[in-house]
Amino acid sequence: MTDFSGKTILVLGGSRGIGAAIVRRFAADGGDVAFTYAGSRDAAEALAVETGAKALHANSADRSAVAAVIGERRRLDILVINAGLFVGGDPLALDADDIDRLIDVNVRAPYHAAVEGARGMRDGGRIVLIGSANGDRTPFSGTAAYSMSKSALQGLTRGLSRDFGPRGITVNTVQPGPTDTEMNPADGPMSELMHSFMAIKRHATGREVAGMVAYLAGPETAIVTGAMHTIDGGFAA
Repeated sequence: MTDFSGKTILVLGGSRGIGAAIVRRFAADGGDVAFTYAGSRDAAEALAVETGAKALHANSADRSAVAAVIGERRRLDILVINAGLFVGGDPLALDADDIDRLIDVNVRAPYHAAVEGARGMRDGGRIVLIGSANGDRTPFSGTAAYSMSKSALQGLTRGLSRDFGPRGITVNTVQPGPTDTEMNPADGPMSELMHSFMAIKRHATGREVAGMVAYLAGPETAIVTGAMHTIDGGFAA
């Protein structure tokens, strides 16, 4: 375990799934943790009670709301940008407004959150974005917009790593493959097909993804920046 005592941490999108696992890991390691949620109030309140973290309501598609939350956590040490949205299906049939919202949450929000976070972040801080192995590989039809949004995080990571590097702030993206969450359960209808692409034929756990995030946020990775860190059982190999 890593010691995050004395570190101020904000997880954007932390009430469920991978985000909740990240909150639990940082809280268990002694961090001063806050996290945002949009529609999952009950889950957020339960997680806050469980971990002692602070739950903050903010819609990641609302730039002003995200900026306000970050402003409340000035002098951040660690910012994790996890909030994301999946829209899938035939691109000729999908609602254009749904795709615009996906871009708002998956691309615009991470950019503005990372910039706003760095504005008041301590030198030597950490920014970790949660992307997807679909940023590297798109083995299924119907995921063009989602894959595009996760590929965009790769360019954002590389660019901001250079912008913030002089202050010792690292910027990295963690790219999970199939991970056991409510949206993608390990025993779900797509599991067998997903596992057929993988070298290690199982879903990752949220704890495993959180472990990689904690490593990138810890003291041993001060020189690691501008990189994609894939945790997918060989899904994109």
